[in-house]
Amino acid sequence: MTWFDFPNFPNKAKEQQERLSAQVIREDCFKEIKIVAGVDVGFEEQGKITRAAAVTLSLSNLKVIEEVVIRQPTQLPYIPGFLSFRECPAILTALTKLNKAPDLILCDGHGIAHPRRFGNACHVGVETNIPSIGVGKSRLIGKYDPIPDTVGSWVSLIDKNETIGVVLRTKAGVRPIFISIGHKISLQTAIKYSLACVIRYRLPEPTRLADKLASNRK
Repeated sequence: MTWFDFPNFPNKAKEQQERLSAQVIREDCFKEIKIVAGVDVGFEEQGKITRAAAVTLSLSNLKVIEEVVIRQPTQLPYIPGFLSFRECPAILTALTKLNKAPDLILCDGHGIAHPRRFGNACHVGVETNIPSIGVGKSRLIGKYDPIPDTVGSWVSLIDKNETIGVVLRTKAGVRPIFISIGHKISLQTAIKYSLACVIRYRLPEPTRLADKLASNRK
């Protein structure tokens, strides 16, 4: 029986998000970061199959160490606000297939920049107990001021008078990305590592490569 078999799934999932969000550590809680991972999810067969990718890279040179792709039946449809319940089971499976666990996970999606402060980056981080960062391609919630076009510039993302992340300029002349705390990392450090993982594209290499694998793009 899956979560979705229960008529009150949203209420149960909401309760779990609110409970687990209290476990999110919003400060640096790690030693040295040597291996960074990117994770993302795509779908096959009109959404019936979930395709999750995990890619690890050496932080020192951003060279790929390992790539893992797993496919498993999709357990839930897309429900706004509850994406992690649809994607995280496959992501966690992919991470277990890695020969060496990463020191930091960059998730394609959001962390505390979520209505209940528990997006998929938080879910992955809390479940694995590995520091994690949410790297969103677009805004889920929050308001922000215009951001300068200078690489490395950022402005705060605000929701209900709380800073839930930043809008970060990684490349001039293109759309910014949305960085938020996932688990066991501060926002300033999340900005630092996100920028450190950018080479010549808008997205940090770990999530860019994971997105490519999960989407099965050549």
